[in-house]
Parts: sequence; structure tokens; C-alpha cells
Amino acid sequence: MALVPMETALQRLLEDVGPLGGESVPLNDAYDRVLSESIVALRTQPPFNASAMDGYAMRGADAQITGGELAVIGEVAAGSMFSGSVEAGQCVRIFTGAPLPAGTDTVVIQENVDRPADDMIRLREPSAAGRNVRRAGLDFTTGDLLVEKGHLMRASALSLAASANHARLTVVRRPLVAIIATGDELRLPGSELGPGQIISSNSYGIAAAARAVGADVIDLGIAPDREDAISALVKQAVAAGANVIVTSGGASVGDHDLVHKVLTRAGMTLDFWRIAMRPGKPLMFGRMDNIRCLGLPGNPVASLVCSQLFLKPLLARLGGRPFRQDIRTAMLGAPVSANDHRQDFVRAAIEERDGQLIATPFGVQDSSMLRTMAASGGLVIRAPFQPASEIGDPCQLMMIG
Repeated sequence: MALVPMETALQRLLEDVGPLGGESVPLNDAYDRVLSESIVALRTQPPFNASAMDGYAMRGADAQITGGELAVIGEVAAGSMFSGSVEAGQCVRIFTGAPLPAGTDTVVIQENVDRPADDMIRLREPSAAGRNVRRAGLDFTTGDLLVEKGHLMRASALSLAASANHARLTVVRRPLVAIIATGDELRLPGSELGPGQIISSNSYGIAAAARAVGADVIDLGIAPDREDAISALVKQAVAAGANVIVTSGGASVGDHDLVHKVLTRAGMTLDFWRIAMRPGKPLMFGRMDNIRCLGLPGNPVASLVCSQLFLKPLLARLGGRPFRQDIRTAMLGAPVSANDHRQDFVRAAIEERDGQLIATPFGVQDSSMLRTMAASGGLVIRAPFQPASEIGDPCQLMMIG
């Protein structure tokens, strides 16, 4: 099978992918979720004319008389009502958020009055009619469209939904990702290693990438290089309702690379296998009914790079989330040799000098070296057959988290 250009592979990966269905969740569980249904106001806010300040509620005409004296006939706080009506020459002591008494339309703040007696105030300066009042419906009225479908819910939108009297919201279901690591040589972190064994690290980076775009994750552990063992974990993923099955390792062409065979037997239709990119050439993608199957390379750096380039966009689209790679222009801090037929993603140290991003590629780019991946701020993108570049030449830089 010929190598597939990276952009073609991504296009095929995302073809016909749309948001999953909606589910109703309590308001407290709606943070960082995408709305499946728009939010419409169930009430008017404020539901009545309310005081915006602590002060005295009165008629607008009385508020405009410097030195004017008014009789204080009562008091009203937030959460209560003044039962009477205010006439000319009268006022009511009022606190922020309280409903304006009948007959009033203005609040004079307490700093602008003297109170020579308990039952009287004197205005120090005039106030315009209508001041310091929040009119009913100032924020929204019943039936107003407040937040549109597809919005990613943050703190302010959650507060708005609550104030509109929503206890639950309908949001896009989170994609469920099942992760399967493969390899006889793999052991969990904290294990004592025997001859030829290494620590399994890929699943943790894959899971972090999935969660970064709002997906839920089940880590099914490590399958040894046996078809029955891999098949058992694939069946667990299907039974759990996974939307995406991600395997790590075993997707190449060696005698012990069994993932393709097992997934095909389970019903997967292969879409593509092997990408014209570095690192990440042995990436595999197929579909098993409504389940997407993504076979990531076993080399740790390749696994992380492919998670950024392929897994994140796929999960974001399933979850209805906006996603765009953060691509910036930078200047090279070290020369880079000419490229071949594969698109390169080169780990680089990033710094800023005089407002300009400088990307300095690491000298060794072996895809087993996680230390340089962790130290990278981004990946320099090298197009196929791109000529050699020198220090100071511009480059495209994909930022990574």
C-alpha cells in the first residue's frame, strides 16, 4: 500500500464525522461541554424593577430637589416587598436587589443624603429621574435565545443558564476512547523489568490528548503479542460502547504486528495504513460499524505526534468542539537539512526574542526519545521535498501542549 499524504489521511479520517447525540446533564456537570440544544430563557431577569444600589427609593420629581426633605415610610431588602405605595414627599429605605416600591422610579444612593431623623432624609444634591434602577427584563426576557447550540460551556454561560432557571442542559455526549497497548515487552510503570522489557508509556500520553479535547477514556491495559489477547481487549472496548478504539504498537508490518489482522477479523474495514510523515509512518485507520479504529505507532514520540495530528481532531469533531491546530510562523534557530518525500514534524525548543518566536530543532530526532518531546514547545513542519533551511529562515511551527 502506497504512503498516504498526511493531509489526505486527515481528510479521510474526518470524513462523515459529526457530533454524537445529546444527553441531559445537571447544570454542575455541563462545564466544558458542548450544547446540543440552545438555551432559551425560562424567565425574565430581573423579574421586577430593582434597586441597583443601597439608598432611598422615591419619585423622580422628588429626587431632583437639592435640600429637599422626604419622609421615610418604610424599608425593603432583597427578597422582600414593600406592601404600600409611595406618594410625593415620601421615600423608602432600600437595599441592592430589592424590588422598587409602587410609586417609585428612582433610587438616590445613601451617600447623597443626610438623615437628621429616623423618619426623614434631606437630599444633598439632585439626582436624575430613573437613576440606580435595574428595569425588569434588563438582562433578558422569557423566550430570549441566550446561548446557541454548539457553544462550549464556560463559567459565564453556566451562570447565565442558571439565572434563566435551567437546572439541566442538553449537551453533546463525550466521545469514549478505549486504549489498548500491545507488546510482549511492555510492563506498567512501577514494575520490575526483566530482560528485554520496557515500561509502557504511550497510553498515558494518548489518554491526556483525548481528555484535552473533552473525551472520556478507558485504558484497557496491555495485550501481549497474541491474537487472542488483543481480540479479548477489542471485545471489551466494543462492549463498553467505545466510539474510538486506539491501539498503540502492533500496527506495522512485522511478524508480531497483529492489530490489523485482529481488527479486520472483528469487522473493521481498513481505510488507510502508512502515512507519508515522520514520525508516524505506520499509522492505521479503519471503521468497524460506528467505531473508528486508530492504530498508532509504538514509538513513543510518533504516538504523541499522531495523537496531536489525528486523534485530537477526530475526538473534537465527535464531541462537537471547535478545534484548530495552533500553527505559527517562527524563525529557525538552527539549520535544517533538505527533506525527502515524507512530511516531517521536527521537535524544537521554543523561545521568544524581541517579539519573534525562535524554533531551534533538537539535533537528534529519534522517535524513541521522549525527553526531547517533553522539552519541545512545538514541532517545526517540513513539507515533502523542502530544501535545506538556514538559521533565521522562516518556518511553520505547530505548538503542542
